[in-house]
Formats: sequence, C-alpha cells, structure tokens
Amino acid sequence: MMRVVALIDGEHYPPVVRFALAALGGEHDVVAAAFLGGTEKVDLDSGHDTYGVPLVTAETAEEALAAAIERYEPAAVVDLSDEPIVTSSDRFRLAGIALARGVEYRGADFHFSPPNTRQRTHTPTLGLIGTGKRVGKTAVSAYLARHLKAQGRDIVVLAMGRGGPSEPELIRGDEVALTTPDLIELARQGKHASSDNYEDAVMSRVTTVGCRRCGGGMAGETFFSNVAEGARLADSLGKELLVLEGSGAAIPPVHADATVLVVGAGRGLTYVRDYFGPYRLGRADAVVLATAEEPNASEEEVAAVLAAVREIRPGIPVAVTTFRPSPIEPVEGARVFFATTAPEGVLGKLAGHLESEHGCTVVGASPHLSNRQLLRQDMVRHAGQYDLLLTELKAAAIDVVAGAGEEAGVPTVLCDNVPVLVDGEDLDDALDEASRLAMDRGSVRGA
Repeated sequence: MMRVVALIDGEHYPPVVRFALAALGGEHDVVAAAFLGGTEKVDLDSGHDTYGVPLVTAETAEEALAAAIERYEPAAVVDLSDEPIVTSSDRFRLAGIALARGVEYRGADFHFSPPNTRQRTHTPTLGLIGTGKRVGKTAVSAYLARHLKAQGRDIVVLAMGRGGPSEPELIRGDEVALTTPDLIELARQGKHASSDNYEDAVMSRVTTVGCRRCGGGMAGETFFSNVAEGARLADSLGKELLVLEGSGAAIPPVHADATVLVVGAGRGLTYVRDYFGPYRLGRADAVVLATAEEPNASEEEVAAVLAAVREIRPGIPVAVTTFRPSPIEPVEGARVFFATTAPEGVLGKLAGHLESEHGCTVVGASPHLSNRQLLRQDMVRHAGQYDLLLTELKAAAIDVVAGAGEEAGVPTVLCDNVPVLVDGEDLDDALDEASRLAMDRGSVRGA
C-alpha cells in the first residue's frame, strides 16, 4: 500500500476526521497526519492521540508538512483540510513543499505530481529553467555556455522546445559555424530553424542536442517529449557538463544536479510568490532576475520581486539583469531594420544601443518577431530604407526575416541578447557557483 501523510485541520470535528482517516486507510498506509491549524472543534492540549495516527504539529502549516514528510517519507500527501484553514493560495504553497521533495499532493478534486525525472545521466547536469516564456532563458543559457567554454569547459546543451525536432538532433556547434543560409535551408526542410538548440549553437559555438516537447503542467511536467532520448544522446558524448535548458515554464524530465532559475521581472510578483513560483525557487541554486528595467518593470516592481525571492529563499545568489542586443557579425555603417521579441516600449532603448555600440543606423524596428503577420507589415512599411536585416534567432527570424532578405537580396545578420548586470550578485559568480555545485554533486552521485 502507498505510504501517505494526511493533512487535517481543527475545523472538522475529530470523529469526522477519524472516519475519513479510517476510509483513507482502506486504500493506503496512513503513516501520520500533519495538523494545519484551526481550534473550533478540537483541543490539542488534551493530547495528540485524538486522531488515532501520529500527529505532527508546528508553528505553521508549511513547517508541519515539511516535518511530516521528512519524518515519515510518504509517497503522497492527501489533503483532508478545507477553508477557512487553508485557502487555494495556501494549497499551492503546501503542494510546492511536497513536490519539491518528490511527493504527490492530492485533494478532493485535484492531484499534483512532481515532474517526472525519467532520465539520469553519468554526466553532471546543470538545469536552467524559467518562470515562463520570453523571460530570457535562452539568452542566459547561451551566455552561460559561452562563459563555461571560455573557462575551458567541454559542455553540451540539451534544449527542448515547442518547435524541436522529431528525433533528438545533434549539432556540433563547436566544430561547424551555422550561417544564415544554412538556417534558411533547414527551414526549407521543414525544421524550426529558430529553435533554442540552433540559437545556442550559433550564439555560443558549443555542442547542442535539440528535442521537442508538447504540453506543460503547472509544476513543470511535460505531456509529451523526446527529451529522455536526447539526454541519452548527450550523455554519450563524454562531456564534462550537460546543461539542461527548459522550455517556457516546463522543466526537462532529466535529473539536474544543480539549477539556475530565470525570473522575468516584468511578469510580476505573482510568478514568484504565488502558485508554483515558490516551488521553482525551491529547486534553484541561483536566480537570474531578467528584464529588470523600465518599461518592462518599474523600480518598485523589481524591488518587490527581489524581496519576494529573498524572503522565500534567503541567501540564494540573485543576479539582477537586463538584455542588450549584440550582432554576431559587424554591422557598422549599415542601415538596419531590427526584429525582436522585446516589447515595443523598449525598442528605442535597444535601437539606441545598437547605434551607439555597434555603429549602425536603425531605420526601422519591429517588436513582432513572434507575430508573422504584424512582422511582415512592419517590414513592408520600411521597405527600401534598409540595406541590412538584423534579427534575434527566435520565432519567425529565419522563415520570415531571413527569407524575405534572401528574396530581396538584403543580407541578414543574427543578433544575440547579452545579459547586463543591473543589481545584486555578480552574474558570472552566480553561474560559476551553480556550475561548481553541479560538477561536485554529479561526480559523486553516479547514474
């Protein structure tokens, strides 16, 4: 029988709770109950044998649950509590505590399972996950890969995405430099040539393995993916470190020895404080707070998110960053049309950076790289004004931007997004520490 810990409260009359525990015991091995609070119908001063099973109490519901899991090692937690002792928000926090410890969390009409680690590797692994899409996760991944490569590390990046290949795809970015014409040809073959594994290979010149996934659960599980197969391929390469790049809020189904969490400052406080934000923070060894500048996020919003991170995970390294575009080929003197997924409100700032730091003239820009119809309209609006196309390697970069450039005889230069420190711990130091933890833990655990 499955070992379970029940969650109970003092708003239910004890004989009713004993009735429920007995019924639950007909299906599972109820090893203990964690008391979440409430005094209306119970007097715990009369003794802890009120419910007929070992009772765990603490100052808070979260502490009681954590202690019960540590002490009794259940496979699942079954929530027999109710309003007003636990709200829906409370239950997400409790579920996050359980899931972080690999324990299922079940209630009357809900069931949360921890993301399934379907694959373990011999190679040490560093996970890089995000709180959602468009938080800058791939840009941080590419930066991390370049940083590790510059230190002499031999790494491979495993990236999963909504547009990944049907079979895990190995790209030896450390040996072959993919060009824009190469990517156009791949797009003609029906491949999503702007997928994250191509971006990592092109921007960082490291080995990558591309995978696909479909569907994402609230706690990061994927519905379908070929990531386990991709992990076996990456593991066979004999690299020092395997970087596992998540997709959106989805977490690769591969054991991670250490984890870096990328939080989008502009997404708001709720992505950190509520739902499964605390759960993702609980998995992390370092945090990169990205896009932390106006107009993506105000100073007050950044401060609130940063305070929440530090309240939930005191002492965790946090690097507060934003991004700046960096063409991977010279663009000095060119009249440029720039395509990006960044919000329209930051276009002026990004264009100004390109002009001042890279010597081009930005005659037009579009924030609609992920909306093909609006992107085409923006390009038509500025037709004849530019002699070079500059684009991030995302979304419609190849099939629309580079494709149109090839047709018009206008070259396309790809553009990296480089994280720039705004506040907090040094980014390189935070990434170095997470990488060290991954190497140390991976070297002693075995596959």
